[in-house]
Amino acid sequence: MRHATVVSGMCLALGLTVGAPYAAAQSEPAAQAPAAAAAAAPLAEGPAQVVENAANGMLGDLDKDRDTYRRDPAKVGQLVDKYLLPHFDNEYSARLVLGQHWRNATPEQRQRFIDAFYHSLLNNYGSAIVDFTADRLKIFPTRDIDPEAKNATVRTEVRRSNGDRVSVNYYLRRTPQGWKVWDVVIDGISYVNSYREDFGAQIQQQRIDAVIKRLEAGEKPESIGRQTGGKSG
Repeated sequence: MRHATVVSGMCLALGLTVGAPYAAAQSEPAAQAPAAAAAAAPLAEGPAQVVENAANGMLGDLDKDRDTYRRDPAKVGQLVDKYLLPHFDNEYSARLVLGQHWRNATPEQRQRFIDAFYHSLLNNYGSAIVDFTADRLKIFPTRDIDPEAKNATVRTEVRRSNGDRVSVNYYLRRTPQGWKVWDVVIDGISYVNSYREDFGAQIQQQRIDAVIKRLEAGEKPESIGRQTGGKSG
């Protein structure tokens, strides 16, 4: 049986691995980010700093009043938008998740998929972030990043509620806006690869608009991946 707990990118480590199960099919990151993604100019924050500062910023706000966030899930979404979303390359990840279907999708379909996928994940799993605390996250030292490097990996470890330790690796690419996460690999499982497999089969059967509508209706992405059905327009 498959399970998945992905709240768009960086939430995977902060909320998703805390207490909920995660599993899928692929064991490697989806693909290397393109070398020409951005100029290699020095950035204010290195890859590890991006992950650490985003986590610390969100945890700082959570610690001020966790009860309020538990009572009002919408506030959790505001935290994610403020601290995590700016450091996650949602469009690039969506391109990888959709694979060949991205090329065939219209600009409107692409944007609807990006928005629907993100909000479906956040609405279904974002509440787990409230129980995340700083003592459960360990960020391992990274090697010096070559000034010309276009890609980087930040290794972390998350202690779940049952005490198990889970490896969480962030794959980042250099962009004009700074380092951005484009894939998160939990215990060797890439969320981009996992959803690419799930959505690919369903888009073949039902077409992309049907899958987008199911996401917009709040259906869990991994539930879509498990189901089958005839094509729809």
